[in-house]
Amino acid sequence: MAVEATSAGAILFRDTRGRREYLLLKSRPGDWEFPKGGVEGAEELQQTAIREVKEEAGIDQFRLLDGFRKDYDYVFEANGKTIHKTVHLFIAKSFEASAELSNEHRDLQWRDYEQAVNTVTQDGPREILEDAHEYLDEILDEDKA
Repeated sequence: MAVEATSAGAILFRDTRGRREYLLLKSRPGDWEFPKGGVEGAEELQQTAIREVKEEAGIDQFRLLDGFRKDYDYVFEANGKTIHKTVHLFIAKSFEASAELSNEHRDLQWRDYEQAVNTVTQDGPREILEDAHEYLDEILDEDKA
């Protein structure tokens, strides 16, 4: 029997001179991913995503965008147990230009969409990034936010 685990995080983007860039974090094992982490206590998924962006990216000035939430899941072994983890990703717009590396990751980079898609290691988050990028193209075209 697998142990169920739930995480939440955000695909964080910033606008740099009219160019959209996404924040990628390099995990200790070497995967490139988005800020995310386990739900604590009675947290809502959004609350977890907000806390993880602050903890893992060192960014306070951002907002989650409404209307987008996707998930992916994977199975891994830890301490002799099989863990089935579901990760929920939101989209967040950063109003700060720089991020700060936490001790949970080895590296961080802002990358444009093409670079980001080619850098994200796992299929699940890469597909969600593709969806998020399309979603942003649609809503940002509408209101030029």
